[in-house]
Amino acid sequence: MINIQTFTFNPFEENTYVLFDETKEAVIIDPGCYEKEEREEFTSFIEINNLKVTEILNTHCHIDHVLGNNFVKEFYKVKLTHHRQDEAVHRAVKAYAPNYGFVKYEEAFADRYVEEGDKIRFGNTILDIVFVPGHAPGHVAYYNLENKICMGGDVLFYDSIGRTDLPGGNFDTLIKSIHEKLFTMPDDMTVYPGHGPKTTIGREKKVNPFCAIG
Repeated sequence: MINIQTFTFNPFEENTYVLFDETKEAVIIDPGCYEKEEREEFTSFIEINNLKVTEILNTHCHIDHVLGNNFVKEFYKVKLTHHRQDEAVHRAVKAYAPNYGFVKYEEAFADRYVEEGDKIRFGNTILDIVFVPGHAPGHVAYYNLENKICMGGDVLFYDSIGRTDLPGGNFDTLIKSIHEKLFTMPDDMTVYPGHGPKTTIGREKKVNPFCAIG
């Protein structure tokens, strides 16, 4: 069984997730911890629960989702993974981070790239990967059908969708990703987004004002 711990970090109120199972192996999705207090809160949870971090997974590489990449990578000596098409997005963060006040931002580099159809393994758990561009060119979601969870990043939110006015964003592409990739998942699939509360595929299919299909 997959356990999910949610942290909300940095001024963008980004959701960082720790996923772990009965083996105590864990993956970190979108570490946004930047301030010392945030990093202490994060590492304390890992220590108290005796977790072994095996990998960092980025759904995409906008600044709010990568602020803690280097810290977590160096602290736990683990690999960083994201989609190849978000490499330029990741590299750009160093240039504009100071404009948002993140003058202590430390750049990290991906150790491997994933594609749709690849699998992430930790403990007894397997996460599948689906390619869902539109908010970012290399956006992916990580999901597990057995546990009915989808770590969706900034694609689909409770009553909303990801913004498409950033470089590499495209509204039509995002809606296509939602309709063809996420809305084909079971209605009782829980979506854990990059911001805000969790939701379900079924709920957003019915009532989301941006992408509902009835």
